[in-house]
Amino acid sequence: MALLKVKFDQKKRVKLAQGLWLMNWLSVLAGIIIFSLGLFLKIELRKRSDMMDNSESHFVPNSLIGMGVLSCVFNSLAGKICYDALDPAKYAKWKPWLKPYLAVCVLFNIVLFLVALCCFLLRGSLESTLAHGLKNGMKFYRDTDTPGRCFMKKTIDTLQIEFKCCGNNGFRDWFEIQWISNRYLDFSSKEVKDRIKSNVDGRYLVDGVPFSCCNPSSPRPCIQYQLTNNSAHYSYDHQTEELNLWVRGCRAALLSYYSNLMNSVGAVTLLVWLFEVTITIGLRYLHTALEGVANPEDPECESEGWLLEKSIPETWKAFLESLKKLGKGNQVEAEGVDAGQAPEAG
Repeated sequence: MALLKVKFDQKKRVKLAQGLWLMNWLSVLAGIIIFSLGLFLKIELRKRSDMMDNSESHFVPNSLIGMGVLSCVFNSLAGKICYDALDPAKYAKWKPWLKPYLAVCVLFNIVLFLVALCCFLLRGSLESTLAHGLKNGMKFYRDTDTPGRCFMKKTIDTLQIEFKCCGNNGFRDWFEIQWISNRYLDFSSKEVKDRIKSNVDGRYLVDGVPFSCCNPSSPRPCIQYQLTNNSAHYSYDHQTEELNLWVRGCRAALLSYYSNLMNSVGAVTLLVWLFEVTITIGLRYLHTALEGVANPEDPECESEGWLLEKSIPETWKAFLESLKKLGKGNQVEAEGVDAGQAPEAG
C-alpha cells in the first residue's frame, strides 16, 4: 500500500508544478546564501589561522561552499523540470531521469543535514586547536626580528585589543614565557642577570603583560609590570584589587565568537535543509502524479501521487534485498573471472 497517497486533478498538478518551480528558484538563492556563509566563515578562520594549530577547522566552511554550489545546480535543474512538467512533450525527455535525480536529491539532503550538525559540533575541535595555537603564538611574540615570525607580535596585540582578552587562559600566562626580546634587554644590569640565572632555561621571566592587555575603561593608569608586587605601586593589592587588565583569556573569547558564528550558520543551514526536504517531497508527488496519469492523451483525468510506493517496512526490506542481489552479482562476476584465469594458469 502506497504511503501518504494524495489524489491530483489537472488543476492541482499545474499548481504543484508552478509552486515547486518558484520554490526551486528561491532555493537557488538559499544556496547562494549558504555559499556566502561558508566563504565568510573561511575568511574569518583564515584571519586568525596563525592562532590555530591545524587546518581541520576549515572542513565546515569548505563543505558549506561545496553544498551551496550543489544547491544552486540541483535546484536550477529541478526548476527546469517543474517548468517542463506542464508540457507532456517536454516532460517526456525528463521522465527516465527523474528517479535517479530524486535519489541524488535525497543523498544531497542527508549530506546537507550532516554539514548543519557539524556546524554545531565544531566547538570541541576549535577549543583544542585554539589552546595549542595561542600557546605557540605567545612563545613567538618576542621574535620580531625572526623571518616568518616577525608579524606575531602585531597579530597577538591586535587580537587582545579587538577581543578584549589577555593571554591564553588569562593574563598570568604571560608570566610563564619570555615575551620581551633579548634585543631590548640590558645584560649589564644586575636585575636582568639575576632573573636569567634564577630560571632553569635561562629565560627572562617577569610578572608583567604586553600593553595590549590593558583595559582602557579603567580609571587608573595601566599597571602592566610587577603585577604581583604590592610595594611597587601606591595603594595597590593584587589579590583584592580589581586589576585594570582584561581578565578573560583569548581562547575563551575566540571560542565564544566562533561558537556563536557557527551556531548562527548551523541554524540557517538547517532552515535551508528543511526547505530542500519540502521541495524533494513535492518533486516526488509531482513525479508519481504524472506517472499515474492513466491516459496521457487526456490531461484532465485524475491521478494519484504518493511518497513511497509501499509502506516503510516493505520499502526497507526491498532495499535490503536489492543490496543482497547486488552483492551476489558481484560475487558471481568475481568467481567467473577466477575460473577464466585458472585455465590460463594451467
